[in-house]
Amino acid sequence: MSLTRRNILTGAAAAALASQLPLRVALAQGGDKVVRIAMPMDFTKVYTFVTAEYNQGQRDYITMMNQRGGIGGYTIAVDISDHANDQPRAIEAYERAKSQGAVLVDPLSTPVARALTPRALEDKINMVTAFSGRSDAADGTVFPYVFPLSPNYWTQAGLLIEYFKQQDGGSLDGKTICFVHIDTPFGKEPLPVLEALAAKEGFKLQAFPYTPPGNDQSAIWPQVRRARPDWTMFWGAGVGQTVALTEAARNGLDMGRVCSSVWLSESDMDVVGRDQTVGVLKFEPCVSGREPKVIQEILAEVVNAGKGAGPEDKVGTAYYNYGVMLAALMLEGVRRAAEIAPDGPVSGEWLNAGLNSITEFTAEGLIPPTTITPEDHQGGGMGRVARWNGEVFEPMTDWFSANQDVVWEEVRKYSSEFAKTGQ
Repeated sequence: MSLTRRNILTGAAAAALASQLPLRVALAQGGDKVVRIAMPMDFTKVYTFVTAEYNQGQRDYITMMNQRGGIGGYTIAVDISDHANDQPRAIEAYERAKSQGAVLVDPLSTPVARALTPRALEDKINMVTAFSGRSDAADGTVFPYVFPLSPNYWTQAGLLIEYFKQQDGGSLDGKTICFVHIDTPFGKEPLPVLEALAAKEGFKLQAFPYTPPGNDQSAIWPQVRRARPDWTMFWGAGVGQTVALTEAARNGLDMGRVCSSVWLSESDMDVVGRDQTVGVLKFEPCVSGREPKVIQEILAEVVNAGKGAGPEDKVGTAYYNYGVMLAALMLEGVRRAAEIAPDGPVSGEWLNAGLNSITEFTAEGLIPPTTITPEDHQGGGMGRVARWNGEVFEPMTDWFSANQDVVWEEVRKYSSEFAKTGQ
């Protein structure tokens, strides 16, 4: 059987596509109980820092579940392509996936997810927007086919502020929190919640935007130092994160009071220097490392069998485990859909019913208990704070959620505006 693709990929992306060939051939011979998932992602331009590892984790998990006989009698078919964070290419990939019967798409890009949202809603194709896209998509009543399936940026900011408060004896009144962020919609996303919490908790919020991609922040961090912050949050991705960490250390900030969003990984520590970053904090949506049962199973059944989708040394990294997390949630949606309607027919609506019935799912301890409902597509908003100890990210808290009243006030404000205007 031959496969043709209009996107020619290189490097990690080529490996990703190549790893799918045996799977897709087997699927073509396996009858019609197939659930098709499209993963058009940015392998080559902006989000290269995360895509390869994230997608590797997804594919290894899906390979394992297919080897076990699929989900509820259904085999999972995955189509991978490179949209290079380019909206026309992403739309082309989406339309191709739709024509091939995909019932779920995961673009892993905020601008692409925003561009695809009206199409996904109209076509009733489920779109995963984990750690990307619109924070107000948590509102399933307005975005019935958009699924963050993870704590959005507003939730992450709210949880980190609560952690700061706990560490400072239960009050942030009179404290100064600096927010260093890339000057893009993604970087500005937490500001509404941070401003609301500043008013509620009595702390002074100082924002310091930097020009994308963030490879020059030398003028920003001396200003942060002079502000004498009690806490500093930095909010970027890729090179912006490593430069921020380098400058924070150079300006003498206490790493134990410097904290990132979800986008911080072992690779970033390697770039800056593992010993230079000891103490830095991050929001963690799932367990890192190889200890979780599901990661051990992937190693035994997929990687050690020579069927892994990428470098073995990436298995268990933060971004790899994010990929496993999201693949597990997607396939739990398939399992629930198959329970509700064992004979299908497979469609966007069929999978939507399954995703909306995910209940207290933990992926064998990899993630906090997650429940998706028609109203809440975020899943409860639980996470934890982890600290870099020079070798690994170690948890500093149990799973918890915080400031969800403030978060959902913002969610409903912005989702109602989308319902009225489509913007």
